[in-house]
Amino acid sequence: MTQSMTRSDLTATTRRARRMVRPTLRGAVFLGVGAVLFVLAWTYDERDLLFMAGLLLLVPLAALGYVLVHPLRMAVSRSFRPGTVSAGLSATVTIQIQNLAPAPLLGLRWRDTAGRGVDVPPSQPLRGLAPARVRRPGAADTARVSYQLRPPRRGVYPVGPIMVGRTDPFGLACSEWPVGSQHDLTVTPTVTPLPGNGVSITRGEGSRHERLSHLNNDSDELIAREYRPGDPMRRVNWPATARHGEIMVRQEEQRSHPEARIILDTTRGGRGTGLAHDAEFELAIELAASIAVHLLDGGFRVDVVELGPCQLLPARTRAGDTRALHDPDDGRRGGLRGDDPVSFTGPEGALALIDALASVVQRDRVEHGTHDQPGSRHTVALGRQIPAFAVLVDIGAADTNDLVTLRGLCQPAVAFVFDTVDSSAVERLSDAGWQCVPLTARTPVDAAWAQAGQDRAEAR
Repeated sequence: MTQSMTRSDLTATTRRARRMVRPTLRGAVFLGVGAVLFVLAWTYDERDLLFMAGLLLLVPLAALGYVLVHPLRMAVSRSFRPGTVSAGLSATVTIQIQNLAPAPLLGLRWRDTAGRGVDVPPSQPLRGLAPARVRRPGAADTARVSYQLRPPRRGVYPVGPIMVGRTDPFGLACSEWPVGSQHDLTVTPTVTPLPGNGVSITRGEGSRHERLSHLNNDSDELIAREYRPGDPMRRVNWPATARHGEIMVRQEEQRSHPEARIILDTTRGGRGTGLAHDAEFELAIELAASIAVHLLDGGFRVDVVELGPCQLLPARTRAGDTRALHDPDDGRRGGLRGDDPVSFTGPEGALALIDALASVVQRDRVEHGTHDQPGSRHTVALGRQIPAFAVLVDIGAADTNDLVTLRGLCQPAVAFVFDTVDSSAVERLSDAGWQCVPLTARTPVDAAWAQAGQDRAEAR
């Protein structure tokens, strides 16, 4: 099960937070004794006993009516500190409750509600609130409560509304009202500090690079896009133009930052097994986040490619102004032949990427044809060798073919491969020149990165 809340989960959470009116234990005893006395009085025709039974029954029913027809009038505000928290760390939830009624509120209790995966404290007493001061709100009519949350897994969790309860003066009935609205708490993946200062880029490999380029004759398929008004004609990619029947140009490069690419496998059951591989996928997200932050701290521009349908929005600026989650139902396509990769730079880009990864889930693969349809984009635009890091959970044959084709444009080309990936895919990637680092769901992130560096040093 995914840790992020779906629309149905949100609806179910909202439905659970409805007004509730019920007798207390004392009220239930009154009703029970009254019912027994009523049966006895009716059986033996005892009028005095019937009077007592009616009294025991009517008093708690009147108490239920009291708490039902006197709803609470309150204003609630909520804040999280920090506003975004990493998985496994604590966040402080602060709730301010203000009485809006002209009468005081006494004997109240409160409890918070939250989506599945977040534990909130049980019901607690709330101090009495003075009558509302319309013109001059004061501390007497406002209470502030707080508690700690420690979400164990990343995701976006709905918290709220708060449930405020009250009892009648005799303690025979109680009621709860949802007050306020839901707020989302974003829990980001854990980011592990990695050793080193970025990645050393090898700009040429002589005959080995030439050999890889010849082995991957379809690389133009991955670096061309359709012509747009204003593109210089010197960028026309004639082989791709001939294949597609329309003018295709080479993707333009941004030279202001050294570049790196992270390829994240977000498909569910890439080999057609339909398995989600939750533990492996969670570690894959943590590994991708750690590598991305490591590269961004080193001054790189990081492009992120999802092999599943795109869930990250394109960055508005190169500074990383990116919203967290893209609507999965709008037809966006992932994969090496799908939509444009999402680019991040600088500290703002690191924050935006980590925030966005909180909402990424595994989705079914979107199948692409051998060649994209006219007007679509071939957007893995490397053009020259740049570092590429693939985090693979369970890739299928199509993605394996694309990664093999892409190898000639990546240096270094490192694939972190979980043990859920088919061995034949790993063999093909290794034969193509990818440095495959084996992982399991229990491999520490820093250990995987260190192993990649060790293998690379031994290969030189």
